[in-house]
Amino acid sequence: MTVVAVARLKKAGAVILGKTNVPFVLADWQSYNAIYGVTNNPWDLKRTPGGSSGGAAAALAAGYVSLEIGSHLVGSLRVPANYCGVFAHKPSHGLVPMRGFGPPNTPYLSVDTAIDLAVVGPMARSATDLALALDVLAGPDDADAVAYNLAMPRPRHNDLKSFRVLVLDTHPMVPTASSVRSALGKVADRLSSLGTRVGSTSPLLPDLNFVASTFGQLLMSLIGADTMPDAYKQSQAAAAGLPADDSSPSATRLRSMVMSHREWIMTDRIRAGVAHQWREFFREWDVVLCPVMPTPAYPHDHSDPKHATNLDRWKASPLRRSGSLVELATLTGLPATAMPIGQSDEGLPIGMQIIGPYLEDRTTIAFADLVEREFGGFVAPPGYQHE
Repeated sequence: MTVVAVARLKKAGAVILGKTNVPFVLADWQSYNAIYGVTNNPWDLKRTPGGSSGGAAAALAAGYVSLEIGSHLVGSLRVPANYCGVFAHKPSHGLVPMRGFGPPNTPYLSVDTAIDLAVVGPMARSATDLALALDVLAGPDDADAVAYNLAMPRPRHNDLKSFRVLVLDTHPMVPTASSVRSALGKVADRLSSLGTRVGSTSPLLPDLNFVASTFGQLLMSLIGADTMPDAYKQSQAAAAGLPADDSSPSATRLRSMVMSHREWIMTDRIRAGVAHQWREFFREWDVVLCPVMPTPAYPHDHSDPKHATNLDRWKASPLRRSGSLVELATLTGLPATAMPIGQSDEGLPIGMQIIGPYLEDRTTIAFADLVEREFGGFVAPPGYQHE
């Protein structure tokens, strides 16, 4: 099965070295499995590099490769980038073809089709490399290419002082560590000193709790094992941590969150309303800056890999709502660029994400490039030498 993203990179001259480690069926913010073992964070081997593209982020930070690509449903590109101190870009939904992406025996993914909420995007050590990779990866594929050509708009501005920036340093559903808020605050202060318009509130901003709730409904519907085609059911059941025939109380509760098609349509209409709110918001603002995750990388925790027996522990975990920050862009398919902005007192990377208007991916990457040039970007982990 041809993966279009890989084929486009090879055609542009990229040399493919191999595949990096991921969690079992991409369902964790850690990267370990029974076949390839555990991937460690190069900044602290006792901590996770993130997931699902944890192996990719670790390889970039350690200097093994210069570019990676990965899939993204909740935070699979931005979270590893945040934990390992590298860059990543979640493209606007549908911008990069997903043909060929998927587990074995999923024939309907062998043709050009989009998966709700999911994208494929690049990871790198600089915003410039993200821009180069996206130029190669983006564009219509197969049937769509008969009638459509890509014409992404140029960045809204070419200098930081011209940007209108809203900074969100926390989320009502998840407490954010002081080290993360402090790092983001320093960026905001530096931008203000350059003349950038920086704000912290706007009546146009969609309700963050409502966005998280709507995203959760759509996500649960997507991964619900009983709603998938037979060829895909088993892999998605595994992604939810549920055997297809699991009838345990935890599994039953998780499946109860799955919507009917009628309910999904109604929720999708609600999402369309949120997308309209974002369009109105981005008439007044150019980008949103916020944390990727509420804390730096956390220690490895492989204590219970079975979600069906782990659901109650997960509900009680402070990590439960950590994804609320990355869901802001994912619900309505907005572009989001993750970049490093500092380190914690423990010497762990801290990052931020730059969220922009739909299909204005060049604006978020350009903003990341300007911040990188003005304030700095990637720093190699101690003990790793880069050319």
